[in-house]
Amino acid sequence: MHPVLPLARAFRYTAELRGVQCSSATAERALGLVGLAAKANAPVGVLDPGERKRAAVAAELLAGPAQLFLDEPTAGLDPAQATEVLRLLRRLARGGMTVLLTTSSPVDAARCDKVAVLAAGGHLAFYGTPAAARGYFGADSLEEIYERLAGLGDPAAAWSRRFFHFSRTRVGFTLVPTTPRAPGPAVLVPDAAGPHSAGRPGVVFPGGPAADDGTDGEEDETTFATSPAALRSPDGQAPAGGPLRPVSQLPVLIRRDVEVIARARRTQAILVSVPIVILLAFCVLLGVGALDGPAVVTLAWAVLGGLAAGLAYELPARGSEAGALRGEVFSGLSTGAFALAKAAVLLPVLAVADVLVLAVPAIAGRLPDGFGPAYLAVAISSAVGLAAALAVAVRAARRS
Repeated sequence: MHPVLPLARAFRYTAELRGVQCSSATAERALGLVGLAAKANAPVGVLDPGERKRAAVAAELLAGPAQLFLDEPTAGLDPAQATEVLRLLRRLARGGMTVLLTTSSPVDAARCDKVAVLAAGGHLAFYGTPAAARGYFGADSLEEIYERLAGLGDPAAAWSRRFFHFSRTRVGFTLVPTTPRAPGPAVLVPDAAGPHSAGRPGVVFPGGPAADDGTDGEEDETTFATSPAALRSPDGQAPAGGPLRPVSQLPVLIRRDVEVIARARRTQAILVSVPIVILLAFCVLLGVGALDGPAVVTLAWAVLGGLAAGLAYELPARGSEAGALRGEVFSGLSTGAFALAKAAVLLPVLAVADVLVLAVPAIAGRLPDGFGPAYLAVAISSAVGLAAALAVAVRAARRS
């Protein structure tokens, strides 16, 4: 999310882009669910890494998903922050949501119902409960599993072959069903009684209590203002929605870009300072006689200044919005709508900047064919510069 936006405002834009109606009350409930209700008006940029991770999870909850897939959700967090994130995920799982995550932290893995141990090369070396994993690898802790997967020869492939045989000869492992699940509430059936079981059988209704997950309940120490079911509509249904069409995304993105500029002091400084710097540069060029030659040379300098202004208006923003753009493109944001919204907001500002770029040459009478044709050439060059900067941002988001 954009670091300058207040958390609740960022939620509203995220929900709108996904076609989900998000009122202030809904945003507050989502923040309460992750323990961030007190931070609703705080800019995203002032949150610590753990709070930003929880805020990202809350943003996904606005659409009422049935599953969450997370890549290294505790990466870069200190132990206390990581514990908060894992407790949040446990709370969601107990509320009936499926949570699947990747991690290289044994501490994270120990809090999961099931673990799939992937060795080098993507070999599946084990799948079952954390306790069963320790017994399977003959390890006293999950950390020691890494040692079992290392060593001479090809231990990863060896463990994979062993598990292939193990999973078909030991009680506790079942093949993946190939027939569609019957309609109605999901029936959670453990693999079998014994160390590989995920818990007792139970029935999970949407938004209702989860089945016993076999944990010791330590996560209950963290309290939340609400449950995932509280984000549903009065009839118990998850918020309807989906990524908007590009034409519908455009006005939302324009409104957000305008608000981002209105709140970002650094961006405002760039918008104001770039044309002033170019104007001063022309003063210097005029003073040293660099503009005494043919008028076309002066125009070339002005076109170069317009190109620089177009690049400078967007390239500095790449660092602050790169993460948000990558996530939104993955969630259905149209890169075309993103670029058009940026152009709609920045081109009027560039139009004013181009006047300043040409101020000194125009006053000095060094423009061929007058101000109008020169302004058109500079405006085109500044638009080309802006388009090039936007193309770099879009390409980076697509490649990631």
